[in-house]
Amino acid sequence: MPIFASVLAMLMTSAGAHATPADAAAVDIDVPPDAAVSAGSRTGTAPGFEPGGTAQDAQFSIPLPEGTYKVTLRIGSAKAPARTTVKVEARRLMLRAVATRAGEMVQRSFLVDVRRPALPPPPPNAPGGTEVRLDNRDLAERTWDDKLTLEFSGKPAVTHVRVEPVHAPKVYLVGDSTVADQYAEPYASWGQMLPAMFDDRVVVANHAKSGASLKSFLVGLRLDKVLSSIGPGDWLLIQFGHNDQKAEWPQTYVDAAGTYPAYLRTYIAEARRRGAQAVLVTPPERRNFDAQGHIRDTLGAYADAVRKVASEEHVPLVDLNRESITIYEALGPVLSPSAFAQNGEDHTHHDNYGAWLMASAVARELRRAVPDLAMHLMADPFNPSHPPSAAQVAIVPSRSLDTVPPAGN
Repeated sequence: MPIFASVLAMLMTSAGAHATPADAAAVDIDVPPDAAVSAGSRTGTAPGFEPGGTAQDAQFSIPLPEGTYKVTLRIGSAKAPARTTVKVEARRLMLRAVATRAGEMVQRSFLVDVRRPALPPPPPNAPGGTEVRLDNRDLAERTWDDKLTLEFSGKPAVTHVRVEPVHAPKVYLVGDSTVADQYAEPYASWGQMLPAMFDDRVVVANHAKSGASLKSFLVGLRLDKVLSSIGPGDWLLIQFGHNDQKAEWPQTYVDAAGTYPAYLRTYIAEARRRGAQAVLVTPPERRNFDAQGHIRDTLGAYADAVRKVASEEHVPLVDLNRESITIYEALGPVLSPSAFAQNGEDHTHHDNYGAWLMASAVARELRRAVPDLAMHLMADPFNPSHPPSAAQVAIVPSRSLDTVPPAGN
């Protein structure tokens, strides 16, 4: 395995767990021999390989304080060709299948959002909380822990890593399971594929939560976490609907005509109050075909409400509902299951292929609707009427596996 000759990384200093990126210092790290990959070389708060790695999928963790970091990789092997895919934290895709010939070295960079659940404490006697309300599924993933985890898969060859704190515009994502980083196969979302479509001057901060609605996202203090750091020059992409429409969930249900648009306007207002640009995203449709090969409408009223609010509030619109219908119908009843988890048994949640298609549609819409973001998008041209095949996308799966579906449907 021609991987990981040395690592340059940002480490926690004596400032401790509450250090800021400015408190971190660049340190040279001698990574253990290749044999340590499968055994795991990380102990305590030191950087190193997580247990259970293989030559095809290894995870390297580096303790870091909350912040935005630029990761620069030197990729390639002197002895053999390689094909390196890089994900971070909860399988957030950063680099897809970087091909190098034997003896060829290339350099690639991307930005990563590292965060903790902590919130600025409210004043005495004021309502609120001191941290995001995490559940067991949150705790099972790597998003909220005290380190940055890099996953190298495929036939990887990474010889150097450099991690440095930076200040950069953020694209915040809030939404449900169709947006959230899914920490284990076979599930995936467009939100965790989107980072691979941006250059290294913008960072995607995916705060979406499986099972979330506009109401529950507030109750879980997740919007508070976003609002604690969002500011001028940032964007807030807002996509809800799948769980908001569930009348059988009385504590979180909002009707499409009244409370749903009212909550959307609240999110927009909070972003604007902090100088950020809100972007509304219509919820992707579920994969349910009628006898004529057309997708049945299950979210139309909510998608229409999003379009109306976007028009009235003069905010950019990403019409993923429309784009998803076009993609599913282009693939048809026979091929479209390949874009969904559990070999198509799940009609809502995507696999890696489907998530890539949804992210490609989002990138296409952002190019049209948000010129300031368009300049940072590196995604290939995408036509929802003629989507690429699963073989053409071919994202290397991670070794983490959890067949329990994400919350919501």
